[in-house]
Amino acid sequence: MQLNDKLIMVTGGGQGLGQAMALRLAKQGARLALVDTNQVALDATCAQVAELGSSAQGYLCNVAKESDVEQTVASIVEQQGTISGLVNNAGITRDGLLIKAKDGQVTEKMSLEQWNAVLDVNLTGVFLCTREVAAHMVEAGEKGCIVSISSISRHGNLGQTNYVASKAGVAAMTVTWAKELARYGIRTGAIAPGFVGTEMVLSMRDDVLEKIAAGIPAKRLGLPDEIAQGVQFILENDYFSGRVLDIDGALRI
Repeated sequence: MQLNDKLIMVTGGGQGLGQAMALRLAKQGARLALVDTNQVALDATCAQVAELGSSAQGYLCNVAKESDVEQTVASIVEQQGTISGLVNNAGITRDGLLIKAKDGQVTEKMSLEQWNAVLDVNLTGVFLCTREVAAHMVEAGEKGCIVSISSISRHGNLGQTNYVASKAGVAAMTVTWAKELARYGIRTGAIAPGFVGTEMVLSMRDDVLEKIAAGIPAKRLGLPDEIAQGVQFILENDYFSGRVLDIDGALRI
């Protein structure tokens, strides 16, 4: 897909990795529909896109709510036209061990609230956004591409039962959708980042960051734009579909 003048929807597009994706895609001439729950962040990113000579509109939306997603996709299409690409980037964490015990007595459990909060955004949100955008693409006759953000944590990571389950689900859905949607000319792909230097990660203590970096064969955190570059690759490569692209500095070998 040539990105120039194509409309790409990015969830979580106001900040962090989503912002990096929006700016990289804007440099390729794409038009953006940025979805987030933070209006201030949306406005700031839209302004940065405009400075690059492209256009972006922001939409407040909770991707975990079906009605929100349905209305947002409808509004994007009405206001900006046919959606050619979707980047499912919105995600949250609510980390904790499955159980904690001391002297044979369980002292703490991961709550159902922790579980549901992460699954609602990271898994159900990806499902809802993909369903609505794919339906729009089919009805518009658009041969588009849908990229979702998984994680190397999908293979299992201490203290992240909920997050691991959600990101493993994203990877599995990506493969399933590639098989189902190919008949309509729609491709799907996913990216599994390792540790990336977003504002949230960089707010950790220096000693913690140093310990994390030391455990990565590349000996550094990834840059947000390096993940965004992966998104661009999947969108542009018309023979890439149904695969997860690990971008992790060889953290998981």
